[in-house]
Amino acid sequence: MLVKTYGSACYGVKAITITIEVDVSPGFGFSMVGLPDSAVKESQQRISTAVQAIGLKMPGRKVVINMAPADIRKEGSAYDLPLAIGILAASGQLNAERLEQYVLMGELSLDGYLRPITGTLPIAIQARSEGFAGFILPKENAREAAVVNNLDIYGMETLQGVIDFFNDAKSFEPLTVNTREEFASRTASYDVDFSDVKGQENVKRALEIAAAGAHNLIMIGPPGAGKTMLAKRLPSILPPLSLQEALETTKIHSVAGKMEKNTGLISCRPFRSPHHTISNVGLVGGGSNPQPGEISLAHNGVLFLDELPEFQRTVLEVMRQPLEDRQITVARAKYSVDYPANFMLVASMNPCPCGNYNHPDKKCLCPPGAVQKYLSRISGPLLDRIDIHIEIIPVPFAKLSEMQASESSEIVRQRVIRARQIQEQRFAVAQGIYHNAMMPSRLLKKYCVLDNSCQQLLKQAMERMGLSARAYDRILKVARTIADLAQQETILPDHVAEAIQYRSLDREGWAG
Repeated sequence: MLVKTYGSACYGVKAITITIEVDVSPGFGFSMVGLPDSAVKESQQRISTAVQAIGLKMPGRKVVINMAPADIRKEGSAYDLPLAIGILAASGQLNAERLEQYVLMGELSLDGYLRPITGTLPIAIQARSEGFAGFILPKENAREAAVVNNLDIYGMETLQGVIDFFNDAKSFEPLTVNTREEFASRTASYDVDFSDVKGQENVKRALEIAAAGAHNLIMIGPPGAGKTMLAKRLPSILPPLSLQEALETTKIHSVAGKMEKNTGLISCRPFRSPHHTISNVGLVGGGSNPQPGEISLAHNGVLFLDELPEFQRTVLEVMRQPLEDRQITVARAKYSVDYPANFMLVASMNPCPCGNYNHPDKKCLCPPGAVQKYLSRISGPLLDRIDIHIEIIPVPFAKLSEMQASESSEIVRQRVIRARQIQEQRFAVAQGIYHNAMMPSRLLKKYCVLDNSCQQLLKQAMERMGLSARAYDRILKVARTIADLAQQETILPDHVAEAIQYRSLDREGWAG
């Protein structure tokens, strides 16, 4: 008897429906074709033991399984459930009438319980788009899949429960989640706040500008000055995720297996802080079984690189293209997948190996040329893609001991949201442009017009401070954001002056 069940495979952040054909006929043997990997082939032992554990038996006949399309490699243990249900249906132990209406995914334990899987949300979206009535999966993943409307989601604990569902032995109700209510109730909930930071008003101002225009930022300062503390609080002043952004972010984390059990949508902007020993693949994604990297896990959020010069130079260089295109394409001989990578890059570094260069109280102990050599670990093209450079000095004791609370993240976030709303209206007709940091040259000429006084100020700054010509566009973008924060239609000299001071590393002689 030939029976078909349906599973799914994730490639990139999209899913492809897999048709599993199971034929049980006279004879002996068990064979599986359709490019299954080792984990899929090993499912025979898991399925056999799980079926026996619930009081049923494997057919003592010839079993042939084909997983189509046959030219796509099937990976992972999540095919255990559709394979088991197909075998039981083909051997007459399960009613096969409704199998074609449902996608099945889940890993089996030896006692017949279902274990959670990855890629739940993309699979649910694909199942709905192809007209399936429902999706049957482990209970731990059900809330994540239930954010997809017009698709019945059944979270099961055991293989026996799935068999009872198809045999109509028990009544099961699909899980329903009010996506908008759940999403709204969990937005903007952060454990850290800007009010925790004492002093550093100039740095907080730079972070506010970076958040308002989605600009990349680097902080340079001695150890203990508060660089990491400030960076961790940046997501708390970013605008809340929209529902569409939350879906995009959740899909990536779902495919990577980073979702917590019994959770639905990711409602807070991600903050990723990889260690400086990370590899190229770990940062951009890929591998033999393609997985999103840290730059994609930071999509719609913040990627924080602490101690930037300590990262391998080749690792940093692979970020240059994603920073411009907001997308990473991982191309290998056997596959090519696209991952979104629209993130804010925030980096921090010491000014020199000993950390005391330009320190107000401590003397730098580095030999001549060490500061320039340390800075040269970061390539010019990468620094060119960072809009804001801010120097940090340690907070004096008088500031640390103040009892007065600083401005909270909520107050700053409201100013950032107003600036982003101005940008949304400005770029409403520009396809794929959402904030000032994404402005191409053609839009700079339209929205960053300078009067004579601003042009003279910028000209003098570039000549006196030795600013490079490539900093020109960055200064205009940051000045536009500062004007948006001030709710000014035109860029004023004050805005240009403030933007100029955020190009510290472009100054000639900065490193001695």
